[in-house]
Amino acid sequence: MPVKKKVSKSRGTSLSVPVYSLAGRSSGTLILPKEIFGQEVNQKLLTQALRVYMTNQKNLTASTKTRGEVRGSTAKIYRQKGTGRARHGAIRAPIFVGGGIVFGPKPRKVRLTLPKKMRKAALKSALSSKAIDKNIVGLKGVEKASGKTKEIIQLLNKIVGKGEKLNSALIIMGEKTDNVVRAVRNIPGVDAVPANSVNAYEVLRHDMLMLTKDAIEKLIHQKETK
Repeated sequence: MPVKKKVSKSRGTSLSVPVYSLAGRSSGTLILPKEIFGQEVNQKLLTQALRVYMTNQKNLTASTKTRGEVRGSTAKIYRQKGTGRARHGAIRAPIFVGGGIVFGPKPRKVRLTLPKKMRKAALKSALSSKAIDKNIVGLKGVEKASGKTKEIIQLLNKIVGKGEKLNSALIIMGEKTDNVVRAVRNIPGVDAVPANSVNAYEVLRHDMLMLTKDAIEKLIHQKETK
């Protein structure tokens, strides 16, 4: 996923976002902490973080057979001399059709790591980028969700407005709420995660962030304790 346009600093950006109830009604504003949502956007760090997260999601399962794994006789296919043809051994040699594959792919795991400090800095850069683009709203009373998909769809429609299209949204909660997770499960592009599981990749790949007050407190607590 391409990273947003380069933004050097977030000075002059309002860290106050509107808050909506579960019914989609306006419920005041929410002040975002500057130490998390008002940081300088480190474009190079975000690019590196995205590469790490996306690489770790890959499953390299392609598999080919070597000459020792394909079926076929190991006997010499014809005598060494006197035929006028090239010298050959077993029919399973890579030069023959149906023979083994040389240096072919095998199932493997590729796992990249990002130091804890870099993960935290990347998350703050991603959140700050969303704040600069004004793609963050607050949520109130989401823990009272019934678990019905229709309820979340109506909420999103009221927040975005008529005639507007929302491709993706990420709901960040203080704690995992099963009803919310169940409600968004059938909505393409919409996910719900607790604050302790969010990362820079999830933030950047969604168009809009929807935060609860508890989620912000969790993010502050993580910054202070880690």
